[in-house]
Amino acid sequence: MAIEKCIKEFGVDDVIFEEGSTDRELYVVLDGEVEIAKVKGQAKTVIVTLGKGEFFGEMAVIDGSSRSATAIAATPNTRVMKINHARFVYLVSQQPAFALMIMDALSKRLRVSNDRTFRAAAN
Repeated sequence: MAIEKCIKEFGVDDVIFEEGSTDRELYVVLDGEVEIAKVKGQAKTVIVTLGKGEFFGEMAVIDGSSRSATAIAATPNTRVMKINHARFVYLVSQQPAFALMIMDALSKRLRVSNDRTFRAAAN
């Protein structure tokens, strides 16, 4: 697939994917910012805001589960590159540094989540 077909541009508040959807793609932020949020009706709780060079959607591409949150473009002209499951598997198998980068980010995200859960339980 040509790289141009993998790059998508979004405007402010455009939904990149919705919680519960079942697509199996990872996204890398090329320009702009993306909010990962829980959305219920008109209420939106932002979990994290990601910028250039950061990725999201890794859980679905790894284990095939449905999306656990909604991804929303937070700035004008937000550009992301979509990496499908087959390309992800290829990159992991051919580029150990890519696999290590994903594991490092997942580990950091899990630590933050654990810390938030512990602090919430302590209150």
